[in-house]
Parts: sequence; C-alpha cells; structure tokens
Amino acid sequence: MIDPPTDAVVLLSGGLDSATTLAIATAEGYRCHALSFDYGQRHRFELDAAARVARSLGAADHRVVTLDLSAAGGFGRSALTDAIDVPKDRGGDLAGEIPSTYVPARNTIFLAIALGYAEVLGAFDLFLGVNAVDYSGYPDCRGEFIAAFEAMANLATAAAVTGRGRYRIHAPLLTLSKAAIIRRGLDLGVDYGLTHSCYDPDPSGRPCGRCDSCRLRRAGFHAAGTADPLAYP
Repeated sequence: MIDPPTDAVVLLSGGLDSATTLAIATAEGYRCHALSFDYGQRHRFELDAAARVARSLGAADHRVVTLDLSAAGGFGRSALTDAIDVPKDRGGDLAGEIPSTYVPARNTIFLAIALGYAEVLGAFDLFLGVNAVDYSGYPDCRGEFIAAFEAMANLATAAAVTGRGRYRIHAPLLTLSKAAIIRRGLDLGVDYGLTHSCYDPDPSGRPCGRCDSCRLRRAGFHAAGTADPLAYP
C-alpha cells in the first residue's frame, strides 16, 4: 500500500481484464485516473461499461479520449472498427495467429496518449490489462512490448530525462490465466456484471458467446469455478 497515494493512469476498456487491473492498482494504493478511448469501435457498450466500472471501483476520475482508428478516420482494417466479419468459434490455440480483430498498433497509440496524460499529471505509473496467456494473439499484449514501451517512455519525456522520475508500465495480468484473473478480481470486489467483453454483441449489448473474447471469458469463469454474471444466447 502506498502512503500517501500516488497518481497512476489506468487504461480502462470496460472489459474483464481492465476492470481487474483498475482494482489491483486501487488496492495497491494508487489514486487512479481511468482513461478510455472512443476510437471508432463498432459499438459503445464497452465505453458504457468503462464508466460503470470506474464509478464502482472509485477511480479519481474517468476521461474518454476520442480518436478515430476506423476506415472512416483514415485508418481501419479491423473487425472491431469496420465492416469486417468478427471471427467466431475459432478452434485450437487462439494465440496461434493474429485475427482480424487486431486493431493496428492500438496499445501503442493508447499508451502513448496515456504517457502524455501521466506527464501532465506528474504521475509515473501506467497500468494496462494486457495478458499473454489466455488471449487472441495480439503482438501488443506481450511482455516484450511492455518492456520496450517502458524503455521508450523514459527516453521520450521531459519528466524522465530531467530526472523528475522514472516511468513504470504495470501489466499485472500479463502471465495470469483468465481463471486466475477472475479469482483475483473477485477477491478485490470487482463486479463483473458491470463489464463488457464481447466483440460482436447484439443490438441490446448481449454478448454473442462465440467470438474469441467471449470464449476466453466463459472458459475463464468455468475454470475459476464460478458463474459469469453476463447472459449469453
């Protein structure tokens, strides 16, 4: 526990992993500034979930940054932002190939903005909920990426090069199974009924149950020996 509390920026998507990460940072004594992104995703359910989670877990504040990574914004090429089918019922090792739900350089972009926000706040700790065990194979969810970004952060900022502090990128879920993440979150009081994980929900926000994110989530709750509070078809 940090005393007095130290400011930290926490990337908050509204999903299971980011909610758990916010709970961990809060439990460690950080004053958490939650940061979400309206990046041109095909639905807003995750942003609504992020707002609910931030309130539930007592974030000091919650900001939503708007930037358009969809084809309409001149970027695109992801099933999460454009008219590309979300893969369903993928078999085998989900980390074995990079699926169409990968958003080009998304975590790099989000962390870069979070780094700028942290420098303005005078914070030197950034948290994100990437996981390299039960995940969809995204290259920006690996430990090598986290280490490289942290090194860059300490070369690229005035606060670091003038000796005011050293940036640390915290990825507390990196090597945990989905079941272990869920157990940790439940121990910390996370209400997973507030979260949203599905890549392709129906118009009411109900999860599809078949995309990579739904399958990993459902398997995680099953392995953790507890019920997922979300309803599936």
